[in-house]
Amino acid sequence: MIMIETPRLVLRPFKESDLDDLYEYLSEITIHCFMDMKTENRDDAAEILKERLGDNNYFAIELKETGKVIGEIFAHPEGTDPSESVKDTFSPCWMLNERYQNKGYMTEAARAYITYLFEKCGARRVYAYTEDYNLSCQKLLEKLGFRREGLYKEFVSFVNDEQGNPIYENTYEYAVLKKEWKPE
Repeated sequence: MIMIETPRLVLRPFKESDLDDLYEYLSEITIHCFMDMKTENRDDAAEILKERLGDNNYFAIELKETGKVIGEIFAHPEGTDPSESVKDTFSPCWMLNERYQNKGYMTEAARAYITYLFEKCGARRVYAYTEDYNLSCQKLLEKLGFRREGLYKEFVSFVNDEQGNPIYENTYEYAVLKKEWKPE
């Protein structure tokens, strides 16, 4: 079992006992971040937890002090060559319980996780997307040393307006190469 430790956190695989904590942060999502993960009930969260239990790419973000899961972070390897035989590019996604934001937890978790991707998973490049209105994520990525590479106008839609029309989001792409990464 892979575990990543930081001074205040443990990044670890999900456990069945994480259901209430998972539901707590998935029920409050206000930024869609390339997935519509918002859950309306505990049964939906239980289904999502089942998926997490079988996927070693998902890490629960747990407070060392209390054992509470306050979020998650994950990435899947992607290929960059025509044959897709080399999978050295990753795009991490993360979510953090709103009650634990602005305390440095996501910076701590993301820094440790991205270091893990470079050092243990063979990452050459790590990139991230964020909405143009998600200023806290942009600030986090820049703090981690990512560079802004571009803006995609009306890139994707994960939600609809009251009339059922898709709401397209403008999206920034950020990236960092292994040779540029500074873990601390």
